[in-house]
Amino acid sequence: MFEQIVPVALERHRHKKVRNTTQFDYAAGFHIAYVTVHEFARAAATYPIVFLEDKPNDGFRPVVLMGLQPGENLFVDADGAWNASYIPAMIRRYPFALSKGVEENRFVVCVDEASTLLSDTEGAPMFDEKGEPTQVIENVKRYLSELQQMDMLTQQFSRFLLSNNLLTPLNMRVNATAQARNITGCYVINEERLNAFSDTLFLEVRAKGFLPAMYAHLMSLPQIERLVQLSKAKTSAAAATATAAEAAPAAEPASPETVEPAAPEAVPAKPAARKRRSDASS
Repeated sequence: MFEQIVPVALERHRHKKVRNTTQFDYAAGFHIAYVTVHEFARAAATYPIVFLEDKPNDGFRPVVLMGLQPGENLFVDADGAWNASYIPAMIRRYPFALSKGVEENRFVVCVDEASTLLSDTEGAPMFDEKGEPTQVIENVKRYLSELQQMDMLTQQFSRFLLSNNLLTPLNMRVNATAQARNITGCYVINEERLNAFSDTLFLEVRAKGFLPAMYAHLMSLPQIERLVQLSKAKTSAAAATATAAEAAPAAEPASPETVEPAAPEAVPAKPAARKRRSDASS
């Protein structure tokens, strides 16, 4: 999603504006999106929530599946509209993001300069005439700060699952197209292991506030079938469009018009010269 992310700076972005749009073309190629535990309840009603390995941090990160294969977001249509009631915060925050600063525990607001949402002419300015950040930047700071706090709790949640051996690989085979496809690389909570928790450990889970997220995740898994149905519908629509295009008769080329030569205009005949009568000689 991010192609050219740089820190927001007055020198670079004094005259930049942020377009307010409801189009999500920029997310059409993303089949997953990171979500925080605070989003689980709402996201579970639409998307399957799974866990992916976060190897750089030696852990796991929760994501929603928005497609069955890379490069396919089944919730963004051809017009760029998002066809679901909930949009993950990671998508809504674009083109802004937080990046770790030089100082410890300090983050810097960054922006994707390659984004079509950034403009020189349209939208709300990032800085005012005095060079001060506008309300746009202030809102972004507040929103990203809240997401950062949610992310910290999500990391604690993921570490708890890992330390208690609650995650297990998800091996599933789906028939979304003519060819069956395996879903691999995803992890889910093992419900049997969760149910085998001791009373003490279960009370610890409840005290940490992790129970709602755990059950929301488990309840979201049947949404994989939603993805299968959306994929089939998309494939059928594409096939129908292709068939209709092939069946449509090709337009016949227009034949050149034949121009008949104009008939020559009739030239009126000259009246015969009247013979002059001469006087008779005697």
